[in-house]
Amino acid sequence: MPKTPLAAPQSKAAESVTGSRIETLCVAQGLKMTGQRRLIAQILSEAEDHPDVEELHRRALQRDRRISIATVYRTVRLLEERGILERRDFGGGRARYDLADRGHHHHLIDVETGHVIEFGDEAHEALAQAIAERLGYDLVGHKLELFGRRRAPAAKPKRRSS
Repeated sequence: MPKTPLAAPQSKAAESVTGSRIETLCVAQGLKMTGQRRLIAQILSEAEDHPDVEELHRRALQRDRRISIATVYRTVRLLEERGILERRDFGGGRARYDLADRGHHHHLIDVETGHVIEFGDEAHEALAQAIAERLGYDLVGHKLELFGRRRAPAAKPKRRSS
């Protein structure tokens, strides 16, 4: 199924009146919003991380003990098919999810903890554009995922005792 263009972002105040950001996008696309879909949409909209389906299910169970993992999987798949969510593979064997209209950004993934840091960098953007131009292309998009290990703090020099 082709992805449908997303509506323009709303302010947080507008979201609180009409529902979560994801719920608003679902309604705009004509999706039926059951109570459980609404709950999953709210949890995803509130997420400041990139949760996987199991983490979404865990968070949903804290609010509704009846929600099944199958419902979470089906809802996430539907939101991905509709272009509302984007699947991310940061390693570790589990797909994680990001709101598709969050704006252009990149990810640095800590390979020890799985922690994901979002960032933007004008120098990288200029370099990507320059590379595409040098190779005879007009850049239409790109993704950058960096995988790293946090450096150990530098050891302080030992003081000699007098």
